[in-house]
Amino acid sequence: MFIEQGIHSDNKFWKYLFGSVLIFGASLIGQLPLLMGVLYETLVNKKTYPNSNAAIMHFLEPNWTLFLLLFSFVFVFLGIYFVVRNLHHQTLLSIITSRTRIDWKRVFFSFWVWAGFTIASTAVFYFLNPEDFVVQFQLVPFLILFGIGLVLFPFQIGCEELLFRGYLMQGFGNLAHNKWFPLLMTSLIFGLLHLANPEVDKMGYSILIYYIGTGLFLGILTLMDDGMELALGFHFANNFIGALLVTSDWSAFQTYAVLKDISNPSNSLEVLLPVFIIFPTLVVLFAKRYQWENWTEKLTGKIS
Repeated sequence: MFIEQGIHSDNKFWKYLFGSVLIFGASLIGQLPLLMGVLYETLVNKKTYPNSNAAIMHFLEPNWTLFLLLFSFVFVFLGIYFVVRNLHHQTLLSIITSRTRIDWKRVFFSFWVWAGFTIASTAVFYFLNPEDFVVQFQLVPFLILFGIGLVLFPFQIGCEELLFRGYLMQGFGNLAHNKWFPLLMTSLIFGLLHLANPEVDKMGYSILIYYIGTGLFLGILTLMDDGMELALGFHFANNFIGALLVTSDWSAFQTYAVLKDISNPSNSLEVLLPVFIIFPTLVVLFAKRYQWENWTEKLTGKIS
């Protein structure tokens, strides 16, 4: 059982709080290269210092910004590894899956399901509403974007899954000795940590429904499947394919994507459709493929 792998008498909850502080410290160290790049532009090239996260996204060349942002997660990954191994005396595998090894077939299946849906839905939206998009494809910057994303997005999405669906899921399991509390808490924290995203400024706090709903969806996949392989595949497809296909002035990642969305986003389309229609459909798909059973016990049951 996945969540039970972190349940030990010496795994007190204070260790998870302290470990989270150490991981946060690692993330701060990882952000220093981006800070130095911004300071160089302001001090040497006399550019005005950006006063918001959205301004930072537009401050440097897009591929350079993306590289520095994603590179910071290498330090986060090292922080997670150090905490899990030295503070909790667990293997990294124990916060990834209950299997003896990572099931890469699950990762790739989930990736291709969501990548295929993302590509198809983007094509449909483009052909139905071409006035909402600008084609901005440039071969060389796009290839650089592809390379950066292929190498570094695994660190970004991997760290988020390791932290929320792995480390903190088991941590809150140690605290509450049930499964519904870790599922809800990790989903809530995951959503609230996206408050700094520029999408919130554009769409308002209602988009938190999407972020929290996404965390809940990924948490359900992890608990029902006894591992985060499906969550990893989905998350990588969502961020990597999304960065390649579409960008906008108000999105978290400014990239040399094929298309630029110049429309005004719709809460019903961007928030409600995924959370209440698409994600539940995916849960049903995965449940049938992997023959999930004992839903109540796996999602809300007690942990001894």
